Amino acid sequence: QVQLVESGGGLVQAGGSLRLSCAASTRTFSSYAMGWFRQAPGKERNVVAAISKSGSRTYYADSVKGRFTISRDNAKNTVYLQMDSLKPEDTAVYYCAAAQIGVDTMVVAVYEYPYWGQGTQVTVSS
Repeated sequence: QVQLVESGGGLVQAGGSLRLSCAASTRTFSSYAMGWFRQAPGKERNVVAAISKSGSRTYYADSVKGRFTISRDNAKNTVYLQMDSLKPEDTAVYYCAAAQIGVDTMVVAVYEYPYWGQGTQVTVSS
């Protein structure tokens, strides 16, 4: 079992920045691919960004490319999502997720992640 705890959400004006963190309670964090997802009210949960277990490969949804950056620190068991140039449409609950896999690749599908955090609210005002 892996427990994930997100932090760093909040209220920010359009054009501002936030940095989300997700701390994982596992001694084998470097064996997990990680992802950030978001879900707005009445909408499905979608991938925002994903990172391979080594951190060498990343994926971004088209809507956040060039504005968001995913990274990880395997020594600290933490994955980050730096969000810049935020827009009102980025408003959602953001979740981090973990999937233990053998190959060093990204995982982008919701159903492939067995472990989820509780979510952190991000609200971008116009």
